Amino acid sequence: MGNTGGKREGKDPGGPLSPTKETPSTFDFVHGKGGILQQASMDDSLDLPPGTLKEMLNRQSELPDQRMRVKMMESPGMENKHSPVVFKWEGGGKNVFISGSFNQWTSKIPLTKSHGDFTTILELPEGDYQYKYYVDGQWQHNPKQPTKANEFGAINNVLKVSKTDFEVFDALAIDSSTSGTKQRNLSGSPPGSYGQEIPTREMQTNASGPPFLPPHLLNVLLNKDVGAQYEPTLLPEPNHVMLNHLYALSIKDGVMVLSATHRYRKKYVTTLLYKPI
Repeated sequence: MGNTGGKREGKDPGGPLSPTKETPSTFDFVHGKGGILQQASMDDSLDLPPGTLKEMLNRQSELPDQRMRVKMMESPGMENKHSPVVFKWEGGGKNVFISGSFNQWTSKIPLTKSHGDFTTILELPEGDYQYKYYVDGQWQHNPKQPTKANEFGAINNVLKVSKTDFEVFDALAIDSSTSGTKQRNLSGSPPGSYGQEIPTREMQTNASGPPFLPPHLLNVLLNKDVGAQYEPTLLPEPNHVMLNHLYALSIKDGVMVLSATHRYRKKYVTTLLYKPI
C-alpha cells in the first residue's frame, strides 16, 4: 500500500483532473506504512452536489434508442445516398459563397459565376437543411427561396432533399447503364456460326444474287393509274427516292418513252421523251 504525493491537491477546484506534463503525478511507495489510495472524484472537482454525476450517467443510459441511431449513422458500412442539388444566387456581387447545416457552418463553399449569376452543385443526403449566402463579406438570404428563422432570430433559406425528387435521375441512370450493356453485347457481324471451312460450289450457285434494281425503283411513276381524285394531266406525288432518275418504259408500237422527275421547291415536274425505234 502507499499514498500519493498530491492527493490533497486533487481537492483544489482549479487543479487538473488528470496528470499532465506540467503537473506530473507519481506514486511514492514507503515500506512499513499503511495507507489508503485516494483519488479526487469529478463531483469534487466540478463542485457538484454528491451523486449528481452518477444521476447524469443514469439518465444517459436510459436512452438506448438514441445511442443506437447515432451508432448506425456513424457506421461506415451504412449506405447513405447523395443527390445533386443546385444552388443559384441571382443578387449580384463579386465573390459569393454558401454555407449551411449540410457542412455544419464550418466552411464557405465558393460559387461559380456564369452569365451574371452564381451557381454550384452539392451532393447532399436526404434531409432538411438551412443555408445562407456570403456575398462580398455579408451574409444574405435569397428572398426568392423558402426561408425560416433560426433559434437566434436570423433568417436562413431552407431546403428539403427528398429521394422521390430524384427518381427521374435514377431512372435515366438505370436506362443508360442498361443501354450501354446492350450496346456492348451487340456486334456488327450477322448472327450465325462461323468456321474455317470454304463453302462448296453448290452453295455458291444456289445463293441468290443481288437484284437488278432496288425495290423502290421498280415502281415506275408512269405505270401508275391516275386516280379519280386527280386531274388527268396530274400524276400522283412521287416518292423522294424516285427523283433524278431516268426511266425507260416498255417499247410499244415502235416508240420508246423516257421519263425523269425533278422537284422544284414544293412542285414536281415529270419530263417525257418519245423516241421512235
